[in-house]
Amino acid sequence: MKKLTTALLTTMFLIAGSTYAENTMSDAAKAYAKGNYGEVVRISKQFALNGDAKAQTILGTMYDTGEGVVKNYAEAAKWYKLAAAQGHTKAQSSLGNIYFSGKGVKKDYVEAAKWYKLAAAQGDAEAQYSLGLLYDVGKGVNQNYAEAVRWYKLAAAQGDVGGQYSLGLMYEDGNGVAQDYAEAAKWFKLAAAQGDVDGQSRLGSMYHNGEGLVKDDTEAVKWWKLAATQGDKVAQSNLGVAYDLGNGIEQDVAEAVKWYMLAAEQGYALAQYNIGTMYLKARGLKQDYAQAVKWFKLAAAQGLTVAEHDLSVMYHSGLGVKKDGAEAFRLSQLAAIKGNANAQSNMGNAYYYGEDGVPKNYTKAYMWFSISAKNGYIKSVGYQSEVAKKMTVPQIAEAQKLARECLARNYKGC
Repeated sequence: MKKLTTALLTTMFLIAGSTYAENTMSDAAKAYAKGNYGEVVRISKQFALNGDAKAQTILGTMYDTGEGVVKNYAEAAKWYKLAAAQGHTKAQSSLGNIYFSGKGVKKDYVEAAKWYKLAAAQGDAEAQYSLGLLYDVGKGVNQNYAEAVRWYKLAAAQGDVGGQYSLGLMYEDGNGVAQDYAEAAKWFKLAAAQGDVDGQSRLGSMYHNGEGLVKDDTEAVKWWKLAATQGDKVAQSNLGVAYDLGNGIEQDVAEAVKWYMLAAEQGYALAQYNIGTMYLKARGLKQDYAQAVKWFKLAAAQGLTVAEHDLSVMYHSGLGVKKDGAEAFRLSQLAAIKGNANAQSNMGNAYYYGEDGVPKNYTKAYMWFSISAKNGYIKSVGYQSEVAKKMTVPQIAEAQKLARECLARNYKGC
């Protein structure tokens, strides 16, 4: 959750104009502007101890951020509670953040929702966004996409970047509202224009896919670059693909490798797979099968189907790794039951030749070739014809039946 900003603190100082002894909160504001946070704490505490809600909120924020004092979330919670009990909007919102994060108090989404509701009802944009998020994910309240949208809209209308981005997601996915890519793009644009990395990344993808906007790869690259330079791994990976293929920008394989690697090192599976492919095919990198295997393994461990398939080929052929038919078959099977047509064809080959630790079985070979062909792998049509020459009519009928049943079960038990 976002914390009170410097600008917001300054605003709070300006409206907290009460006096105590020889100091005023205006003196605290001047001290804050000069970076004299210790003085801010000293003055604010004078007013806070006398029940001033604004001063209590400011003091809570100082403990929350560690400005002028040693960071202390429990102390921050204490001062937020005192101010929130007096109806101070920002204290209520900040107290909600404390309960949401579990910093200084026991994590309690129900309590977080309580305080967000109070602040949101007073028009606090951050609390409106945070309350929308709780309804979105179903924490502290019953999941309710329509309520999430309602609060996101209120926050977004006030310029809250989290509300704008989240509202874009709701329109993109059709959660709580009718799916509307144009509306999604509108809100992603507003968030992106404020420098929101997620909004920039999603906006780039909307331009690339032509969803809600006229397809424009040059514009996609522009937004991906902005997000990628802020460290967004999805944008880095997408930017790598753009450089790799020359989509929206001049093709540059070295740049592709650079962005793939940045995303891969952050654990993004598709980028890990793409780096593995660059090593395998010697594109922008010296050919290195062992490195290809390393990156395919990392991507496959996250369940990326195409990586499971390519890694199975490496184990089958012994490229960059010790040949291991059983592991090749296991990985092919993982990819095959997720619908990968190439892996399904490899399953057919394993049964046809009796390779990779499985016995020769023409019925199963025909079944997998049939499924692979139905999923668009043209070569499997020929393989299916070849294995049929070695089968009887009843065996072919049985294989066709098994293929139909496998597809009907969505590969379960195949």
